[in-house]
Amino acid sequence: MKLTKTPINFNIVKSKIEKSGIKNIGTASIRELVSLVNEIQKATGEKFIRMEMGVPGLTPPKIGMNAEIKALKAGVAAKYPMIDGVSHLKDEIALFVKNFLNIKVDRKSCIPTVGSMQGAFATFLMVNKLHQKKDTVLFIDPGFPVQKQQLEVLNQKYETFDVYNFRGDTLEEKLISYLEKGNINSIVYSNPNNPSWICFTEKELQIIGKLATKYNVIVVEDLAYFAMDFRKDYSKPGQAPYQPTVANYTDNWILLISSSKSFSNAGQRIGMMVISNALFNRKYESLNAKFGNPLFGYNLIYKVLYSLSSGVTHSAQYGLAAMLKAANSGEFDFVEIIKEYGKRAKIMKKLFVDNGFTIVYDKDEDKVLADGFYFTISYKNMTGSQLLEHLLYYGISAISLEITGSYHTEGLRACVSQTKPAQFKDLENRLQQFNKDFS
Repeated sequence: MKLTKTPINFNIVKSKIEKSGIKNIGTASIRELVSLVNEIQKATGEKFIRMEMGVPGLTPPKIGMNAEIKALKAGVAAKYPMIDGVSHLKDEIALFVKNFLNIKVDRKSCIPTVGSMQGAFATFLMVNKLHQKKDTVLFIDPGFPVQKQQLEVLNQKYETFDVYNFRGDTLEEKLISYLEKGNINSIVYSNPNNPSWICFTEKELQIIGKLATKYNVIVVEDLAYFAMDFRKDYSKPGQAPYQPTVANYTDNWILLISSSKSFSNAGQRIGMMVISNALFNRKYESLNAKFGNPLFGYNLIYKVLYSLSSGVTHSAQYGLAAMLKAANSGEFDFVEIIKEYGKRAKIMKKLFVDNGFTIVYDKDEDKVLADGFYFTISYKNMTGSQLLEHLLYYGISAISLEITGSYHTEGLRACVSQTKPAQFKDLENRLQQFNKDFS
C-alpha cells in the first residue's frame, strides 16, 4: 500500500498488522481480526466501523432477563439441569416450531444446546457414526467458517461448493454429483445465509429435501437468523407465511435454532436443536454396536451431548422459555425488534455502492436480496485480502469471503449489527476517501 495519509494512523496500523503474526489477512479467523482491530483502536484512540463479527447490536429483551433473575433467586444455580432440557422449555420449543415453521414435532425431539455451535458439534459427532462408508459432510457454501473448524478439530472429512452459480434447478444436478458418490452423511447450510444473506427458495428446499430422502443423508439446517428475511412477515404465531424450512420436504432433518440474533441473547449461550420425530426414533445398528442402544435421539442426548456438557446453564433455559412463551402467545413480537438490522443494511449498502463497491451476492434466483444482518462487497480488481487490509487503514473492518467457502469472486462479508446510525456519516466520509484514493 503506497498511500500513507489515511484516516487511521498508517504507521500504527501497519505495525499492528505485522506484529499480529497473521501471515495472510484474508485467511485470518474472525476472532483474530477482532483482536487485531482491538489493538489498533487501543493504540490510535480511533473508533472503527466494526463489521467483522456477527455480534447482536440490540438490547436483550427484559422478558428473558427477568425470568433468569427469578430462576436464580429460586436457587436453580445449585442444581444440575436435565440433559435434555427443562420440561417447560421443551414444550415452548415444540410450540414455537409449530407456530413459526408450521412443523409438528414432539417435545422429546426439542433439546436446548450451549448455543447452536454445540448443536452443530454434537451433530457432526453423530452423523459420522451412522454408516461406515458415509464419512463426509457436504457444505452448501458460503457458510459459517467455524463449522468447518469443528470438523477439523474432530478430524472428519468435508466437501463444499459455492452455491452462487447453482441456484434453482441447477442446484439439483450439483448436489447429485456429490451424493451419488455414496460418502456423504449430511448436508449443511444456513438460511438466511451467513455470510451472503441469500435465502433458499421453496423450489431449492424441495430439491434438497427430495435428494436427502433419496440418498439417505441428514440435512442440518442452521437457522441462526430465524425469521430475518424481512421481505416477508414471519412474526405472527400460527399464521402464514412461515419461516421456510427443508422440514417440509423430508424426514431427514436437524434444525439448529439460535437465540443469539433473533432474540439478542448471544451472551447466554443457549440454542435449540430440533430433530424430526422420524429421525429421533430411528434405529441404527452401528449405534447399537457402539453404545448398546440403537436409537438416534437417545444416543445424541445421553452419549454425545452429555459428553460435551452436563446440560445447558439452568437459568438461561428459564430465560429462553419465557421469551418463547411470549412469542408463542403473540405478546412478544421479536421480529419487529430485529428489523432494525434490515434498516441499517439498506443504508450501509447504499453508502458502499455509491462509493464504487459492488454487492457480490445480490439475488435469490430472480429476486433482489433482502436487507439484513450481513451483506457482501467487492471493490474493482482487489482481492479479498487486499480489500480487507486496505480498509483497516480507513477504520473499517470486515472478514474475507475466502474463509467462508465463497469461490465465486473476491470480496468481504460485512455485518451491520455493531454499526450504530450515529456512525453512518463517519462511514460515508471514510468510504468517500477510500474511493478517491483508489479510483
